[in-house]
Amino acid sequence: MIALIRIPAIFVYFLFVNICLITVCILRPFHRDNVLVGGKLYGSISRLLGLRIIVRGQENLPETSGVIICNHQNSYDLITVSGAVPNGTVTIGKKSLIWIPVFGWVYWVSGNILINRKNASKASDTIKATVSKIKKRRLRIWLFPEGTRSYGRGLLPFKLGAFRIARSANEPVITFCASELHNKIKLNRWNNGVLIIEIGKPEVVDDSKSLKEWSEHFRSGMQQRIAELNEEVAQLEKAQ
Repeated sequence: MIALIRIPAIFVYFLFVNICLITVCILRPFHRDNVLVGGKLYGSISRLLGLRIIVRGQENLPETSGVIICNHQNSYDLITVSGAVPNGTVTIGKKSLIWIPVFGWVYWVSGNILINRKNASKASDTIKATVSKIKKRRLRIWLFPEGTRSYGRGLLPFKLGAFRIARSANEPVITFCASELHNKIKLNRWNNGVLIIEIGKPEVVDDSKSLKEWSEHFRSGMQQRIAELNEEVAQLEKAQ
C-alpha cells in the first residue's frame, strides 16, 4: 500500500527536480556549482524513500579543489551520496553519455568532464586537461574508483585513474565512505533506516608509494571504515 503512494510521489517529484536542474543549467551553463545544485536536488528525494541521511566530517574538506573518492553501491547512489556533494565539484563520465537525450545533455551542461574510455591516448589527454581544470578553476573531482556498482559485493578493487589525477595535479584525495545501501530500501516500507556518509581527512598522493600501493592503501582504509559505519547504523536502527 505504501508503494502505491510512494512511487507516483517520487515520479512527480523527480520530474520537478529535473525541471529545476535543467533551468539552472540553462541560466548558467558549465557553472562550477551546477553539480552541487543537482546533488542537493536529487539528494532531497531520499526523504520520500524514508531514508535518513547523516553526512559528517565536512570540516575535513579542503577549502578548494581535491580528488574525492566514494564507494559506488547501486543506482540509489544518485539520490543518497549525491546529497553530500560539496561546492565546486564535478564528476568524470563517459563521452557517450552526451548522446543520451536530456540526461546526457544536462550532465554535460552541468560542467562535468567527459572522457573517451575506449581511446587510451585521448583518455590520457583528458586526464591532462582535467588536471589543468582542477588547477585553473580550483575544482573538486568526484570519482567512484571501483569503476562500477558493487551491488552488495563489498568494496571492489580500485582503478588507478583517481590517484593518477591526484598525483599529477598535486591535490589531496578525500574519501567519502557510505554505509551499506544494498537491499536497504524497500518501497513498501515506510521507514528505511539510516545511511551515514563520512568524509575523511585529505591525504596527498606523493612518491612514497606507487599508484597501485596508494590504491590499496585507500581501499583498505575505506573498507575498514565502512564496516565500522555499518555497525553504527545497526545500533542506531536498533534503538529506533
